[in-house]
Amino acid sequence: MRAIWKGAVSFGLVSVPVKLYAATESHDVSFRQVHAKDGGRIKYQRICSLDGEEVAYADIAKGYETEDGEMVILSDEDLAELPSTSSREIAVEKFVPSDQIDPMLFEKSYYLEPEKSGAKPYALLRQALLDADRMAVVTVALRQRTSVAVLRVRDDVIVLQTMMWPDEIRTPDFNVEAGEVREQEVTMARMLVETLAGDFEPEEYEDDYAEAVEALVRAKVEGGEVKRTPTSTKSSGEVVDLLAALQRSVDAARTARGEDAATSEEEPDEGRPATTGAAKKSAVKKSPAKKSPAKKSAVKKSPAKRGAAKKATSQEDSAKEGSGTGDRGVRKSTSKKASAADGAARKRPAKKAAAKKAS
Repeated sequence: MRAIWKGAVSFGLVSVPVKLYAATESHDVSFRQVHAKDGGRIKYQRICSLDGEEVAYADIAKGYETEDGEMVILSDEDLAELPSTSSREIAVEKFVPSDQIDPMLFEKSYYLEPEKSGAKPYALLRQALLDADRMAVVTVALRQRTSVAVLRVRDDVIVLQTMMWPDEIRTPDFNVEAGEVREQEVTMARMLVETLAGDFEPEEYEDDYAEAVEALVRAKVEGGEVKRTPTSTKSSGEVVDLLAALQRSVDAARTARGEDAATSEEEPDEGRPATTGAAKKSAVKKSPAKKSPAKKSAVKKSPAKRGAAKKATSQEDSAKEGSGTGDRGVRKSTSKKASAADGAARKRPAKKAAAKKAS
């Protein structure tokens, strides 16, 4: 829970620093008004009832309607002059018997948690309320409005409950005329009460309406009866392959740097080192099935390279015959071709030097 207010309970010369937490939350089922055709949410415009024009938020003011229907417009300056308070004190006015407070007066409930420095006076106030079987009537300023509230103990925690003002409790304007009630009827009513007598257990009662709504919605979702709208926040339900997503990200990064994206996953075979450096780049760019002109010219120039290329081709054919798919043989042959090319390239400077010396 998150504290929504901090202050102190004061009674006499004692002050108890406390934090205030909302003690209740609503689990009521709420629906949205939508277009039955496509599920789009219904929006309402701010229309002036006199000129029929839409009004911007900046042009909206607070108005007080009098009993005869006149409207008094209040500006921000007018509201700033109203009496308000930002006191952080929960002032105890008196301690009254618990049965004197009509439950109808209760409005909202909050838990009070003591600060570390106020743990002992908090415990003393809690015990005093329990021993006296009384509630503390207090005044407290919440949201810049002073309210009357009571302090009572529930499960070893002090609860603050704000109360309605007396003029906010309505008086029934009807009378119940039941006629004459016979003694036998009263006796039977008492027997019924005794039969159904018991202790109140809140856990025995469930919100069956909310559960029925959730079950209905869940059945419609499973049955595919869902309207997809542009404002939908959930994914479309497509299963994304993490490895494929990572591969696409790598390809996009390489393309952005001007490099060729890998067309297949390069995974080293067990017992064989992974293709790296120039050999890996060559395996991506070149196809074992087709030899480029550059390869042919390189073979003609050097007998040693011609032999290396012939040996690599022989190894490639034998690898294809011994493999079900030929993929591993292709990768090995390509890697060895690149290694042979690198060896031939290293030998060229030595040959040139020998030729120069002979001349």
